[in-house]
Amino acid sequence: MDKRTPGFFADQDGILEIVVASGGSPSAEFRFIHADYRDELDLPAASFDLLVSLYAGFVSEHCTDYLKVGGTLLVNPSHGDVAMASIDPRYELSGVVVSHDGDYRVRTENLSTYLAPKTPVDVTPAMLHDRGRGVAYTKSPYAYLFSRIV
Repeated sequence: MDKRTPGFFADQDGILEIVVASGGSPSAEFRFIHADYRDELDLPAASFDLLVSLYAGFVSEHCTDYLKVGGTLLVNPSHGDVAMASIDPRYELSGVVVSHDGDYRVRTENLSTYLAPKTPVDVTPAMLHDRGRGVAYTKSPYAYLFSRIV
């Protein structure tokens, strides 16, 4: 688990901003689940509005079924999950999270510029698994927001 995770979840106002910016309620409830996401979790399908993948690998590949259609995947590019979500037809990029001195803000303009690789690369699940890391992009926000559309 990344050492920044507790700080991220401690910023409840920042998390609520992400939830509200993604169409959620300002009275939303959230919790952190410490478990191996590659195993089946004892959670109902399509029951969550937000799925978080920060420095954790391919969470989207294993946990999308727990996310409601219309829900949001919050993910950073470190271990390849941004690239994986970007090619997954169940998702579309809906925003990015930028941070400055621990202050997190959602940006929704010019989103296509955030998925531009620094060097040309054919992104496939096999390539991402082989590399075990993400794609280097020309812009580096703290995290990306993908909406589940299917």
